[in-house]
Amino acid sequence: MRGIYNSVTDIRRKVFAEIARMAYGDNIDYAKKIEEIPYEILPGTKAKYRNSIFLERAIIGERLRLGMGLPVREMSEYGALSDGIEESVIATKYYDDPLINIVKFACNACPEKKVFVSNACQGCLSHQCTEVCPKDAIHIVNGRSLIDQDKCIKCGRCMDACPYSAIVKIERPCAASCGMDAITSDEDGKAQINYDRCVSCGQCLVNCPFGAIVDKGQIFQTIYAMKTGHDVIACVAPAFVGQFGPSVTPDKLKNALMTLGFSDVVEVAIGADLCTVEEAADFLNKVPEKQPFMATSCCPAWSVMAKKDFPQFADYISMALTPMVLTARMVKKDNPNAKICFIGPCAAKKLEASRRSVRSDVDFVLTFEEVMGMFEARAVDLEQIVAGEELLAGTNDGRGFAVSGGVAKAVKDVIEKEHPDIQVKVQAAEGLKNCRTMLMMAKAGRLNGYLLEGMACPGGCVAGAGTLQPIPKSSAAVKRYATQNEKKTSDESSFAHRLHELVD
Repeated sequence: MRGIYNSVTDIRRKVFAEIARMAYGDNIDYAKKIEEIPYEILPGTKAKYRNSIFLERAIIGERLRLGMGLPVREMSEYGALSDGIEESVIATKYYDDPLINIVKFACNACPEKKVFVSNACQGCLSHQCTEVCPKDAIHIVNGRSLIDQDKCIKCGRCMDACPYSAIVKIERPCAASCGMDAITSDEDGKAQINYDRCVSCGQCLVNCPFGAIVDKGQIFQTIYAMKTGHDVIACVAPAFVGQFGPSVTPDKLKNALMTLGFSDVVEVAIGADLCTVEEAADFLNKVPEKQPFMATSCCPAWSVMAKKDFPQFADYISMALTPMVLTARMVKKDNPNAKICFIGPCAAKKLEASRRSVRSDVDFVLTFEEVMGMFEARAVDLEQIVAGEELLAGTNDGRGFAVSGGVAKAVKDVIEKEHPDIQVKVQAAEGLKNCRTMLMMAKAGRLNGYLLEGMACPGGCVAGAGTLQPIPKSSAAVKRYATQNEKKTSDESSFAHRLHELVD
């Protein structure tokens, strides 16, 4: 759905913009205002997207609550839309579990995975579908193929064998996108999340075509902190290139964000460089003498998945702090009273920032999509933003963290530069299902001596749930930016020295 401005995108944008507009406003009765917003977003008496204007407004209401960091209301119990809002009118609010939520009355109760024969079946003579089915689930009825759903195991062999492509598979989009198999159906056929499995990667958010899955936000609290006199410094992930449109080039990003009230802007690629050094040191120190392989730690959804499904490998994941945390620590070392807002593509970073070990470093996490809502609320004409001061830059490799394979490449480059006699073997996987396959290979002993890079989102960080443009376009833009702006802020040894200062 990234890069296609559709009805779901429009609703999300309007909700984010209205939350930001409410936060920027003065002398607002927040309880009254949040009750009015659904009528402002959806005026009139006729439904625009569904069969009832009241249903549409109710869904908008839950989105507003979640955007304010509040929980979804129980459908079976009375609760005002504004319940709890005063507790959210604060300058510091951490995300409460669950981060990812299903608004049940917005869910279409899509069918679960099913393979069936469509009307395109020609009743051909060869009946190849019946020949390849391992469960004898396909029979010819009135000259056409028919699948016995009680026997079908959804293997797809019949689909591949059909010369007319008349056999198709449908699957609930949110479940299909979930690499943890955490989404099932409740007794009403509505989607439900098994939070023991969920790692908050957010792929279900951007794959539900009904907009029924929503994550919590901190837009209001970020703006409220600015309004109440706090210096809020934006730390922007390397995937930012092109996310706010072609007019917001990297040299304009700082000025653009400062129009929203941020006191300063720093590029997280510098933290990626620090992370590279520590992961390189970890690998050299531990592999293969102390452990057979090492996995990267930058993607929180990947590392949580690895620890859930392969607890025996928990100690093999690098102990390096993530680029977000390292950048925040670096900034707070020089600005101890400032609040840090990480701006990036990732839903799972919201959960990472809520960890007790990270809370003192990162105060807010916003996605690119949420920040675009802030631009709309402030009526910022992005075409008119002028170029300004260059961001505190990282290296080419640090900026490459945003794309799949970039983390492992950076670590490999550092090690082989300092130790030309060492050749680092790398295995990278994108998407949690592929990541699980990679760890199965490691479990079988096939990746001993390797550096393993896992990325929860197919394509890497540029494919995160909070991105705004097509993934291939983002990947190309990040690579082009890194290449055109290849620049060392210092050598690796001084990076290491700086890193130890921050960690200590």
